[in-house]
Amino acid sequence: MKKITTITAFICVWVLCFILVSPVGVQAGQLNQGAPSTHAQAFALIDVTSGRILYSSHGDQELPIASLTKIMTAIVAIEHGKLDEMVTVGRNAFAKEGSSLYLQLGEEMSLRNMLYGLMLRSGNDAATAIAEHIGGSEEGFAHLMNEKARLIGLEHTHFQNPHGLDAKDHYSSANDLAKLTAYALHNPDFKEIVSTRSKKAPNPNDPWDYKWDNKNKMLRLYEGADGVKTGYTKIARRCLVSSATRGGQQLVVVTINDGDDWNDHQKLLDYGFNNFPLTDLIGEGQAVGDGLVTGSGFRYALATGEVAKIEKRLTLTNIRTPDDFGYRGEIRITLDGEPIGNVPVYEKGRIIPQQQDQRQISTGATATRNTLAEQSGWTGALIAVFKSLLLAG
Repeated sequence: MKKITTITAFICVWVLCFILVSPVGVQAGQLNQGAPSTHAQAFALIDVTSGRILYSSHGDQELPIASLTKIMTAIVAIEHGKLDEMVTVGRNAFAKEGSSLYLQLGEEMSLRNMLYGLMLRSGNDAATAIAEHIGGSEEGFAHLMNEKARLIGLEHTHFQNPHGLDAKDHYSSANDLAKLTAYALHNPDFKEIVSTRSKKAPNPNDPWDYKWDNKNKMLRLYEGADGVKTGYTKIARRCLVSSATRGGQQLVVVTINDGDDWNDHQKLLDYGFNNFPLTDLIGEGQAVGDGLVTGSGFRYALATGEVAKIEKRLTLTNIRTPDDFGYRGEIRITLDGEPIGNVPVYEKGRIIPQQQDQRQISTGATATRNTLAEQSGWTGALIAVFKSLLLAG
């Protein structure tokens, strides 16, 4: 059996703790007096930074979601593919039923541009071409989608295809879609694509470029709107996920089967911004006790009066190694007794690992924090070491 060095052992313990000790999002359901009503069969409102679901109704009901499916398609493709590689349109993608980019059989397009067509125009042909390129087939890609749903912690979601055409056992819930979108919006490529109002892409079949205008009217109707996706089938009816940013806070609204979704989304976004401002609870580099500082900041969406219910408890560790980066423990944060996040604490003057802002994001999912952390170089390296040790074992 291979010997594991002291340093490697520390890394493994640290990463394991990082993966397993994930905060649980506290829903604000008891605070919704005066909240707007909607026409939706199910809806959810979430704060992107903290991952807190602020308001929902029938949020865990499993329902058909039409092209909201493509939110998962896009983030899986971004994480598994290379945006500048070329995707070829095969027979299954060509002339796919439903909304289409009208791609030609054998046509090649960069994955980046195909993702724009997927999210702006909801191209089912693009969804199928992307799925076959990344997953080998629609079925193979659906497996990746379901695995991602499991890792994020989506408990009321199952995918059968990458486009959202109605199929048995293809469903999600408003709460799950809110968590998924909050996760996806931390990816800069996804965020850029869904906020784009109009996009041109090279067209090899005609002398003019493709030009795609975003179907999401919220980008024009609501101040600060910056995403995300529309959807419709005869069974799912009108579905919409929208996002908006004001004053440094980003919110997401999900509605499923809502005949007045444009108006309902504006009311729900207004309600979120007006009643749950993003509040700074801990600053990055803040002094903690004697010779210790925080490794990251922590912000959380809180209603009036909730700040008084916040508690912060410092927990220190006695584990010390020559190259432990000065890590000495964490601050555990609770709201009304429920955990909402952790902030690492280090010795002042030691090298603090590069933190991604709000790495303690709480979407109610253990793996959300883990996957977000993988996007930052230092923690990604640690997790890669940990994974390699597991594989070697």
